[in-house]
Amino acid sequence: MSHRAHLFSLRLAHAFREACIDEPYGSRRLLRDVLAGLTVGIIAIPLSMALAIASGVPPQYGLYTAFIAGFLIALTGGSRFSISGPTAAFVVILYPIAQEYGLGGLLVATLMSGVMLVLMAAMRLGRLIEYIPEPVTLGFTGGIAVVIATLQVKDFFGLALASMPEHFWDKLAALAEALPSLDPASTTVAAVTLATMLIWPRLKTPIPPHLPAVIIGSLIALWFNADSAVVDTIGSRFSYLLPDGSSGAGIPPFLPEFALPWTQPGADGVVLGLSWDMVRELLPSAFAIAMLGAIESLLCAVVLDGMTGKRHSANSELMGQGIGNIVTPFFGGITATAAIARSAANFRAGAESPIAAMVHAGVVLLALVSLAGVLAYLPMPAMAALLVMVAWNMSEAPKSLHLLKVAPRRDILVFLTCFSLTVMMDMVIAITTGVLLAAILFMQEMAQMTKVTDITDSKRIANAHVPDNWRIFKINGPLFFAAADRVFGELAALSADDRNIILYMDGVTILDAGGLAALNKLIATCREDGTRIVIADLQFQPLRTLARAGVKPIEGVSDFAPSLDQALALVRQM
Repeated sequence: MSHRAHLFSLRLAHAFREACIDEPYGSRRLLRDVLAGLTVGIIAIPLSMALAIASGVPPQYGLYTAFIAGFLIALTGGSRFSISGPTAAFVVILYPIAQEYGLGGLLVATLMSGVMLVLMAAMRLGRLIEYIPEPVTLGFTGGIAVVIATLQVKDFFGLALASMPEHFWDKLAALAEALPSLDPASTTVAAVTLATMLIWPRLKTPIPPHLPAVIIGSLIALWFNADSAVVDTIGSRFSYLLPDGSSGAGIPPFLPEFALPWTQPGADGVVLGLSWDMVRELLPSAFAIAMLGAIESLLCAVVLDGMTGKRHSANSELMGQGIGNIVTPFFGGITATAAIARSAANFRAGAESPIAAMVHAGVVLLALVSLAGVLAYLPMPAMAALLVMVAWNMSEAPKSLHLLKVAPRRDILVFLTCFSLTVMMDMVIAITTGVLLAAILFMQEMAQMTKVTDITDSKRIANAHVPDNWRIFKINGPLFFAAADRVFGELAALSADDRNIILYMDGVTILDAGGLAALNKLIATCREDGTRIVIADLQFQPLRTLARAGVKPIEGVSDFAPSLDQALALVRQM
């Protein structure tokens, strides 16, 4: 199947069928998938917990997301190497929802976004990523990275700060005020964890850096806590209720139960309930989640295509992401999408098919039910260091700096706008503004490329014996609404003293409604002034536009010719 066909196809479980059914799948490939799944599963366990905490919910909900959505999306999606679960990109959207609406609101918004993703797949919007300019993508991912890193400062340094304000500048002010409460033990744990993640890759071992970094950070935290220092851990920060009414520390060592998302607690601890007002309030956030989920998952699939030489099915991937985000909230899972770093690690670990992602989900599930007591010892500063590293990797800072150095000014403006709005306001405004700004600046540049030139005396026309009372004007570039009025205004000024003109349009590739209106206005002006106009050498799209609009020659005013030579022959006969 061609790349174009893959983009537009919509087949449930496309990647699984292609890799495991359409292609031979034996024990060797299964072994490679199992080993890759084990590797990525180990990476996903602390990351899923840290991302859930950063999103404003207890860590177990990140694990629920990783094994439920991770399995479902791998089974039903369109990218054979993608690993789905909680991702850092969503933190900036999910955290405000969790603060205002609680876990219940977060799950309802996730469910709504899943429905939107399924609708996007049904509408064949899989090529969505092609219409998001790179400065917009770099801008909002860089802004998200700054927001995530800012949210980690409190736990990284062990600051005594009850809650984080809503707005960015208020966050910075609150963190600055809390700096005197910096805890040396927490800071040491975070710094050692971060340093381990930076140094470990240089050892060239197959063990992912997250695992030794978290283990070393946990051992240091245990030593500090045994020595009367207090380093916050998942066990000291979070608790859960057991069926007998007693409470446990850390995360519950059992599977989540099925529950309607709107029966989960809101921000005030009371059951959220379902109402039209709440759905309407959550709609913009759900749309933002769906858009970001589509962008993240398709971008991840494109990156993997480049690494592997395979081809994903964009619409099938959107369908899989939608199904995963519809089902997962009923079991307490938060928003999931494909994670580029984990997916790349999956391929590098030798994955052959979506079964690797399913094994990864099984590893996370096993950790939940058998290692919950151990996971309770993970220190919060180490989790913060982990997310700082994630934020740095997702920021693509070298790529952004290169853009600032070499890109045109309009791209730099778009990048800085998206970056600033993501940090200062929210991602919905940032992406919307960025795309609109990029489109406007692009249209402005395209409009400036469309020009009208007097070629009557050009060398090409010199031997064509142009009648003395005729002038030839050539239009180059798309004649669309942003350029048409200016171009025809210039044409009117250039031909003010002429009574007969040939409009040579072989360089006009596009004629939209605005260009059509301007051309009709020119023809009407020619009729009033008694000017003869011959339109020559129309390309297919402009010719089709004129035909659909019913534009025909007007006797004594306007004529059409298939080429410039035939137009000249026509005017010599007049």
